[in-house]
Amino acid sequence: MSDDRARVRYEKRNHVARVTIDRPHVLNAMDQRTHTELASIWDDVEADDDIRAAVLTGAGDRAFCVGQDLKERARLDAGGAPRTTFGSRGQPGWPRLTDRFTLSKPVVARVHGYALGGGFELALACDLIIASDQAVFGLPEARLGLVPGAGGAFRLARQLPQKTAMGHLLTGRRLDAATALRHGLVNEVVPADRLDACVEEWTDDLVRSAPLSVRAIKEAVLTSVDIPLEQAFTTRYTWEERRRASDDAVEGVRAFAERRDPVWTGR
Repeated sequence: MSDDRARVRYEKRNHVARVTIDRPHVLNAMDQRTHTELASIWDDVEADDDIRAAVLTGAGDRAFCVGQDLKERARLDAGGAPRTTFGSRGQPGWPRLTDRFTLSKPVVARVHGYALGGGFELALACDLIIASDQAVFGLPEARLGLVPGAGGAFRLARQLPQKTAMGHLLTGRRLDAATALRHGLVNEVVPADRLDACVEEWTDDLVRSAPLSVRAIKEAVLTSVDIPLEQAFTTRYTWEERRRASDDAVEGVRAFAERRDPVWTGR
């Protein structure tokens, strides 16, 4: 029997997009249709100038996301479908968030419960991670004959010391929220009943910031992280060129001088 229900809920409110993987009965595992729906949503987040930030989370109280729907993968394997490797090119939903390198709006991962496999990779691809004290992170692919092909092998080694990252990648060992915070993998850990309020505090701060400045800073950081410092200063940044020529670049300084709150137009 086919399941025609939407896999993802998408809401916009107060300049913030809220994206919820809505498959709690399978711990928000992602099948091909989920990836297709998410791709359309990220397209809209980028295109809608009223949206200044996005929050990604999972439905229910057990998991953020446990990654690939392995039951669907087993059916695809049995049918002779090509096996996956690094990246999402040629697969439904390409480019997925994990290899969508041009998304200029900041994305906040709201993590409660399990963030495993591709779910952890989704969180690693976000700009900020706010976690409940019940969050659990891990990349179990090595135990399943797979690889963390949605960027986990690459991002974890960039966001943790190499030996620490290798320990988790090669064994599938999990990290609890406190350990993730100690390693700097997450921005903040709070009790579960404080999670939504904490996420809102962060999104309020993001919305309060000038939207073109936020986009320019994100682009500059992600573009320059792997190049020499001298080259970083001379690289062309598209969003910085737009910010520099914008009314907002003048408005912020003027508002400070006039002792009032700035009014951002994104232009």
